[in-house]
Amino acid sequence: MHRLEQYRRFRTLLIANRGEIAVRVIRTARAMGLRTVAVYSEADRDAMHVAMADEAVLLGPARARDSYLNIERVIEAARKSGADAVHPGYGFLSESAEFAAACLDAGLVFVGPTAAMIRLMGSKSGSKLLMERAGVPLVPGYHGEAQDDATLAAAAEKVGFPLLVKASAGGGGRGMRIVRSPSELAPAVVSAKREAKAAFGDDRMLIEKFVENPRHIEVQIIGDSHGNLLSLFERECTLQRRHQKVIEEAPSPTLDAAQRAAVCAAARKAAAAVDYVGAGTIEFVSNGKDVFFIEMNTRLQVEHPVTELITGIDLVEWQLRVAFGERLPLTQDQIVLNGHAIEARVYAENPYRNFMPSVGKIRTWHMPDPSNGLRVDAGYRQGDAVSPHYDAMLAKVIAWAPTRDAAINRLNRGLEESDVRGVVTNIPFLAALVTHPDVRANAIDTGFIERELKHLTPAAPAPHDLELGAAVAAILGEEAKAAGADAHSPWRTAGWMPVGRRQRVFTFRYGQGSEQQVSLNYGNGPATLAIGEREIAFTAAPNLAGGIDLTLHGIKSHVVAVVEGHELYLRTRNGRFDLHWVDPFGGDDEEQVGEDKIVAPLPGTVVALLAEVGAHLEKGAPILTLEVMKMEQTLRAPFAGVLKLIKCKVGDIVQEGVELAEIEPAAG
Repeated sequence: MHRLEQYRRFRTLLIANRGEIAVRVIRTARAMGLRTVAVYSEADRDAMHVAMADEAVLLGPARARDSYLNIERVIEAARKSGADAVHPGYGFLSESAEFAAACLDAGLVFVGPTAAMIRLMGSKSGSKLLMERAGVPLVPGYHGEAQDDATLAAAAEKVGFPLLVKASAGGGGRGMRIVRSPSELAPAVVSAKREAKAAFGDDRMLIEKFVENPRHIEVQIIGDSHGNLLSLFERECTLQRRHQKVIEEAPSPTLDAAQRAAVCAAARKAAAAVDYVGAGTIEFVSNGKDVFFIEMNTRLQVEHPVTELITGIDLVEWQLRVAFGERLPLTQDQIVLNGHAIEARVYAENPYRNFMPSVGKIRTWHMPDPSNGLRVDAGYRQGDAVSPHYDAMLAKVIAWAPTRDAAINRLNRGLEESDVRGVVTNIPFLAALVTHPDVRANAIDTGFIERELKHLTPAAPAPHDLELGAAVAAILGEEAKAAGADAHSPWRTAGWMPVGRRQRVFTFRYGQGSEQQVSLNYGNGPATLAIGEREIAFTAAPNLAGGIDLTLHGIKSHVVAVVEGHELYLRTRNGRFDLHWVDPFGGDDEEQVGEDKIVAPLPGTVVALLAEVGAHLEKGAPILTLEVMKMEQTLRAPFAGVLKLIKCKVGDIVQEGVELAEIEPAAG
């Protein structure tokens, strides 16, 4: 199944990827004494992985198909840089048999399985047929080659609803749709095919019975070229949204010791069916009683750090040693499970706007110290730009502890200490999710997030005295810095005066337009804040940790405050708060877009027009679909009316804020 000559020792490793995984691979490769080469697109010239590598080669324009997905350009970059091996990371070309074969043909070591293995196991359809022959239990479904509408419709009728339509190639929830009735099948197939083609270059579909209240459990496996094949325990990846994993943990809190042994044995059996070499993951779905094979990922997974933390094994190091042609360092009996690990994926997306991706420049980047059981894998830094061209994941925060409850507490603390500004992130959502009582109790399934979304994205809380005091202190501190005042000058707190008193009024807006007024009284004597009818003694000073030590009501609190123009971000013991400072002198106009205009929420590509000019639309009716950060976003009618204009066509690349369509409200 594999050729021993393709595994050999090498000195220079090219990482055919970007972002967090490229940084992750570079760190281990350099620790092993290897020279590292990064590749990048024009959009990633100043990216973190480019700065970290020993050398970097430009691939081409921002679009992935012209850069990271262009096999010829990646191979040429390896040739130009003198690389003798390629690590594909995950995503992009990591599960491309064509790429693995091209590396071998070019004399490069591909850090992963052979092209033949990828073809057999990377195809969801092909792998299911193989597993069926190997006796691994499968979810009922259609995995055939015929892709015409009639065949798929007949297969769907036989499988029964609800069912899943999913891309045969790739993963990450892309090209996957839940179909609950026959009328939903045709549009779901069209949309899934289009998304799969854009993400993986392959639009073949398979159909599976949708398992109600499912749990997602996967087993990490790794094999060497000497016939050794190991499992490194399992991960629970049940907390998902739109089939995209959000929180992952290891080991699974769902399985007991006997179930763990059984599922790991099934995973080894599945990988052995192709004499597997390299790191991979066998994925299963469980209905709470039975476990079914669903697919194999022939690459490293995003969530591999939780396995590393419970085993003490560096999976990237093992990947590289396998690629050297070495034997695996341990036997199955020597792999020991220690404690519990849990990971949260930090994305540039807005949970309060249907998780719309967010792009822009990162103005503030603060992650917790990687200590005391916390690990942060990041691909971005302060000053980096988040592009609309690629996946929106910024970083992963991972916690380890002896018990699951302690690991959850550590992860929550790590999320509380994480601040990213300039783009909107899902950090508050992750903190709410990981501390949800049902998550702690493991009373979850893959539909949990969708059901609990309102509770996980509550309306912004009103600021209390502590937050209002922190906002005033933050503005005064910024003004003092701008004026060149010493950090410990009384001017930094509240404009001390030798005689007399003065008053300054601040107005803060929050939530859906609510406002709160605060009066600062200062001068000769202690400063006070007047909030409503109350007057509160107020002192504030910067602390060594970069925050503010604020004393109100006789209690000194450490608060974090970030000021970006008129926008204030605060983190206090009461949670996270976003306030808008209504500056009477600085101008406070905000551009408003008329409700009758449909505008691009982010830069993207128009991939489908779903309504015609003159059509009478109900509120929420789909108008057009954009592809943004490899995911499809459908823009819908904000109210009932007539579609008056469409100002774009399929294939147009549009910028944020560009008007795409116009609706005339229904009469009456």
